[in-house]
Amino acid sequence: MREALAGLTVRGRAFVAAGLTAVLCAVVLGQSALVRVGVLVALLPLLAAFAIGRSRYRLTLERTVTPSTLTVGEAARVDLLLVNEGRTPTGVLLLEDHVPHALGSRPRFVLEGIGHGWRRHVSYPVRPGVRGRYPVGPMDVRVSDPFGLVEVGRSFRSETSLVVVPAVVPLAPVALGGQWTGAGDERPRSFATGSAEDVTVRDYRVGDDLRRVHWRSSARAGELMVRREEQPWQPRATVMVDDRARAHRGQGAASSLELSVAAAASVAVHLTRRGYMVRLVTAAGEHPGAGWHDRTGTTDSTALLEALAVLTPTSRVDLDTSWLTDSARGGILVALLGGSEPGDAPVLRRMRHHAGTAVALPVDLSAWGDGTDGRPASPTRAVLASQGWRLSELWPAETVDVAWARLAHPSATSAPLTGLAR
Repeated sequence: MREALAGLTVRGRAFVAAGLTAVLCAVVLGQSALVRVGVLVALLPLLAAFAIGRSRYRLTLERTVTPSTLTVGEAARVDLLLVNEGRTPTGVLLLEDHVPHALGSRPRFVLEGIGHGWRRHVSYPVRPGVRGRYPVGPMDVRVSDPFGLVEVGRSFRSETSLVVVPAVVPLAPVALGGQWTGAGDERPRSFATGSAEDVTVRDYRVGDDLRRVHWRSSARAGELMVRREEQPWQPRATVMVDDRARAHRGQGAASSLELSVAAAASVAVHLTRRGYMVRLVTAAGEHPGAGWHDRTGTTDSTALLEALAVLTPTSRVDLDTSWLTDSARGGILVALLGGSEPGDAPVLRRMRHHAGTAVALPVDLSAWGDGTDGRPASPTRAVLASQGWRLSELWPAETVDVAWARLAHPSATSAPLTGLAR
């Protein structure tokens, strides 16, 4: 009852004030008929508060976001299913779902009262313009009486997650060349090769085909050993994003970090579709949940895109190199770099020598010169050029597919750096 009285609306409070005023005037003027009118007007909000306060609402909410993962600029639909499981019919329901500002304004709905077991379904669209992981919910529900004199608030604390991944731009096949994984960026062939000593074997099991018996290992072990099912070898690629705040410029969607993340998404999906097993590396090292070990034998880029969706600037000063291990040597490395500093040169040198083919798509190097116009040459450009990186700069006015296509013409991307490298 106390909650219901606190939920008196402006109209309800006005009714109480008008009723008390009428009673006071009736006493002063000696009008007994006016007393009855004043008492009725004053008691009406109180009776409504008593009825709502005594009611036991059992409302359940089911929220569904379709799709739960979408690309920047696409639309999703949020479906709300409200069910009254109590025996008391509800009054007018005022619904307000909480959504982040990036998804738009908070949607509000007004539903007529629903009886026991009745169901009401409402939906609204969201169209995010910025990548990220957004919570949809909680929902506030206000129950009102038919006269609008009292409103009692309820809240559903459940939330649903919506993941917005960067937009992916199709990239043209480019022969990168020079890596141990195959001929350029052509679709790699999965195969299993090796000598007899390299064959992986296991104990013989009833039902195994005798043609799979590995006689040399059986003779050595003294019992039947059979070849394991051949696991196709899959080439690997690393997509490295320099997410240090000090390496990037700009704010929001126009920042160089956002351009790097969008380019990384397109490159990762492109390489995954070409048959590579791709991992994501940031300034803090291999991204948890987006490494090779999490997708062994698969070519699904969902984990990569979700990891890029929540990538935020870090305050790190240096680049972590723990992912440069001997077991992961070779393959393709695509680095999305920002405005690096001279102290990054040793790390970039290690990255180049660790990879079979190293491709750099630096962003926001426009503040540097090439050493010929009086402005200092970018240390990043100098190291990349001298160490044999394939280089194609990303500019804010162009899309990543344009910069990627320039890799097909090494002379076009490396010609301005020839003098610098010397």
